[in-house]
Amino acid sequence: MGTIGIRELKARASQVIRRVRERGEEIEVTYHGKVVARLVPASRTVARRGTSASVWSTLDRVAKDIGAAWPKGRSATAAVREGRRDL
Repeated sequence: MGTIGIRELKARASQVIRRVRERGEEIEVTYHGKVVARLVPASRTVARRGTSASVWSTLDRVAKDIGAAWPKGRSATAAVREGRRDL
């Protein structure tokens, strides 16, 4: 992964975007030496969105399984409080 300062990015924006688009490079943008942004190909961003959708789907399934096995009349708050006492 390459890095580029914000001033250099401003001067060479077209070239940098071409590298990201054509080569699939990820480039970190720095401001006073600290990374403030990351340029990534759009196709990777879409893939991450799809991945997050699958993560939410998995979390929904896990919540449903926990809910099915959860004791009736017991609140999650009470379970957390009880767990904290054991620490």
